[in-house]
Amino acid sequence: MYARSTTIMARADLIDPGITLLRDEVMPELMRLDGCLGMSVMCDRSSGRCIATSAWENQDTMRATMERLQPSRESAASAMGATTPPLVEEWEIAVLHRVHPTSLGACARATWVHMDADRVDRSLDLYKMVTVPAMESFHGFCSASLFIDRTTGRSCSTATYADASSLDANREQAAQRRDQMMQEMGGSVLDVAEFEVVLAHLHVPETV
Repeated sequence: MYARSTTIMARADLIDPGITLLRDEVMPELMRLDGCLGMSVMCDRSSGRCIATSAWENQDTMRATMERLQPSRESAASAMGATTPPLVEEWEIAVLHRVHPTSLGACARATWVHMDADRVDRSLDLYKMVTVPAMESFHGFCSASLFIDRTTGRSCSTATYADASSLDANREQAAQRRDQMMQEMGGSVLDVAEFEVVLAHLHVPETV
């Protein structure tokens, strides 16, 4: 399974209208396309960073829609007052694990990592055997996903929690676990950000 993420740097006062557009217009369009497994959106209201992610049965169906969905991406960026073009990235969905459904008020922490491309499989094993069980022990844990780009060695891990208080409570533990994993994997953290989950409609089967 694969995913396409679209990052839009929005004006804070236009985030909500943009979410409405994504929910009421873009998502129904996506769901009519062959191979689409749904869509999620998370946003950081302080920075304006909004990330919309669509999931696909395979790489071919995902890439076949790239040009067709360009007007929708541009429309969303315009509605959100973006001053730069959306950043579009494609990923393999390597891990998807759910313990509880994501509901209203959920928050997420996303971590972007770079590792040697030839160590991706070992890193996947460590993520499944060590990182996911560690995150499961955090209060309010709902789900975890790991997206990877095997050609570049980049990955994005996202952990979703029931609410903002749960996210706040485990921030230090998560940082410690992240440092340990980087030592074991030989990778480097590129970015860490926290988001409000505003749409959660990815119908991707479990991989753990």
